[in-house]
Amino acid sequence: MTPLDPTLGLPIVYIVDDEDVVRDALAWLLRSRRLLSEGFASAEAFEAAAEQRAAARAGDWPDAPACVLLDVRMPGMSGLALFERLIERGWLASLPVIFLTGHGDVPTAVAAVKRGAFDFVEKPFSNNALVDRVEQALQSSAQALAQRRQHGDVAHRLAELTERERDVMQLVVKGRPNKLIADELHISVRTVEVHRARIFEKMGVKSAVELANGLRSAGQEPS
Repeated sequence: MTPLDPTLGLPIVYIVDDEDVVRDALAWLLRSRRLLSEGFASAEAFEAAAEQRAAARAGDWPDAPACVLLDVRMPGMSGLALFERLIERGWLASLPVIFLTGHGDVPTAVAAVKRGAFDFVEKPFSNNALVDRVEQALQSSAQALAQRRQHGDVAHRLAELTERERDVMQLVVKGRPNKLIADELHISVRTVEVHRARIFEKMGVKSAVELANGLRSAGQEPS
């Protein structure tokens, strides 16, 4: 597995299965690949823990790379029902789900993949193949978390701009030269230069292209 960004926190795998022996076996398997895990005996138990942790972090959860190994069939809430709850909360990007299925559940699992599940693994499964997919899911989670962090950073930097700096920035990212910006905003070229420099400093960039790319990747590009 490609090393994850250590600033994102330690990756963890949530095992949701009603059979103790399955949870224990999966936990042992993951430890053999130096992966942390936490087991839950029911979908309800996992959902309650997830909601509690999300509330404690003001919705900013998971806050480290994570994925869920989720059994399709369980007493009470099924794995599929829990999966739908995760979709409703918008957690799938940062919390990929790998379904553990019996042969009869394969069509259900395939449908779930079309709905956004990361993958499904049919029992009995290959240990190496399963952990390989888990590591790939954790990589996907890490990418989503890094993107979320970038979006938050860009939004924070944008909030530091003055109204006039925002006006100038909109024209800068459109590629307008200083003279045209000055004419459009009825200010001097020197004032535009000062604003441009402050914008670059506050946004942590060195060029208009870098600024535009950063805003675009964070979904904050001015209209």
